Amino acid sequence: MVIYPVSLDLSHVLVEWVTMLVVTREGDRRCKLRPSRRAMAARVYLREHTTLAKIAAGFGISESTAHAYTSAVIDLLAERAPGLLKVLRETDPDFALLDGTLAECDRVGDGRADYSHKRRRHGVNVQVVTDPQGRLLWLSPALPGRTHDLTAARTHRIIRICERQGVPVLADLAYQGGGPWVTTGIKRRPLQDLTSTEKTLNRALAEARAPVERGVARLKSWRIFRRSRCRPNRMTSIAQAILTLERHR
Repeated sequence: MVIYPVSLDLSHVLVEWVTMLVVTREGDRRCKLRPSRRAMAARVYLREHTTLAKIAAGFGISESTAHAYTSAVIDLLAERAPGLLKVLRETDPDFALLDGTLAECDRVGDGRADYSHKRRRHGVNVQVVTDPQGRLLWLSPALPGRTHDLTAARTHRIIRICERQGVPVLADLAYQGGGPWVTTGIKRRPLQDLTSTEKTLNRALAEARAPVERGVARLKSWRIFRRSRCRPNRMTSIAQAILTLERHR
């Protein structure tokens, strides 16, 4: 039997907070696992991406019950995920860092749409917004993996919301054409090299953008984001649940 001690790299305060969410939502409803164990099962699923079969064995429940419990907690957390405008109002960063990442999925929905030619993997496109220090501010709903980053940013109105709140956006070359509110690197023109000034500007931008890579790495520390065993349409709720947990860490 697999046993899951409270040794996940999540604070005791966060553990109690998630447990209280479950208790508040479900009250005294009888279940095979008490609220704290249901919360733990969901965190194991998200953090370690342990299979439902192993979670079921570890907690002494059936696989279908493990699925029901983890899904219920994930949906409960996803409901509490804030919108981008609310986050920007609360944190008021000097500027925002924007990047896109592919959350791989081994179960394909629309095979052609979910395939990212850039990364040569199936999955979903998730937009990541961090503050200048690389702290996660917001994660977007999932779009098919083939979606271009600029298209995704426009779909989620990320740039427009940042402009409305007066927060400049720094991004990579994938976001060129996003408008005057987005600062990107300077792309080399055909048959021409960049000038020394342009190279200096690109280096300065790359240095300022480096923290967003830490934000993406933090996101990928939730192993379900590395290669999930669920359908792509489930990744939006998972992303929102992880954002809720990150904001309360």
